[in-house]
Amino acid sequence: MKIITAMKQIPDLQQMRIKDRKPMLDGVPLTFGKIDKNALEAAVQVKEAVDGEVVVVSAGKDELEDTIKEALAADADRAVLLLDGSIDKLDSSQTAVVLAELIKKVDGYDLIIFGEGSGDNYSGQMGSRVADLLGLPQAGYVTSIQIEGDSAIVKRTLEDQDEILEIKLPALIIVAGDLNEPRIPSVTKVLKAGKKPKEVYAMEDLNIRIGETLVEDISNLAPLSNRKNIKLNNVSELANIAKNEMAGGI
Repeated sequence: MKIITAMKQIPDLQQMRIKDRKPMLDGVPLTFGKIDKNALEAAVQVKEAVDGEVVVVSAGKDELEDTIKEALAADADRAVLLLDGSIDKLDSSQTAVVLAELIKKVDGYDLIIFGEGSGDNYSGQMGSRVADLLGLPQAGYVTSIQIEGDSAIVKRTLEDQDEILEIKLPALIIVAGDLNEPRIPSVTKVLKAGKKPKEVYAMEDLNIRIGETLVEDISNLAPLSNRKNIKLNNVSELANIAKNEMAGGI
């Protein structure tokens, strides 16, 4: 069985700083978000259950060739990449076209797994858009996957109930972000990750028409913080203020 996982390269949010209400990304390393790592872990668990292969598909800047080693160290078998400096300027509808074309480069896939949203924009659109472009059945909010013959039996966790679906393969599954705990690769696997096979494409290699962007960024500012500017002379004053706030005095 051939399983594809789509992953997005994003800035490490834990190392991002805010200055003048704007995110400062200079010098912030790139990584994969936690939700994408959940999707990869789900794919690897399916591979281990059915003796398959996991292919990671991703589009990003040149640094992606280093970032992809995180996924390959976490037991993905190979990668199909698009390297293009303009990828950050694409909206969800345009990126979906790119990912769908990259997925077509993987012959004979059986299952595609997306996370429920990226770690930065979290639009929640990508999996459904790609499924539509590829003409595949899809299931979202999935919290467990079991392969039986040419079908996947999945559990969807909804607001007030669980739903069990049988979905014919090939299919696209969008997994919930809390369905597993991503594995931590061993040092040996990290060292071997750079030797795993990669296919690297440029935008001109893809026979696609991206179209115009449907989204306009109006603002990307952190919310204002209302500070009380209370001067404290000692810890006792701080303790009194805390007590008053808890009691509704301030």
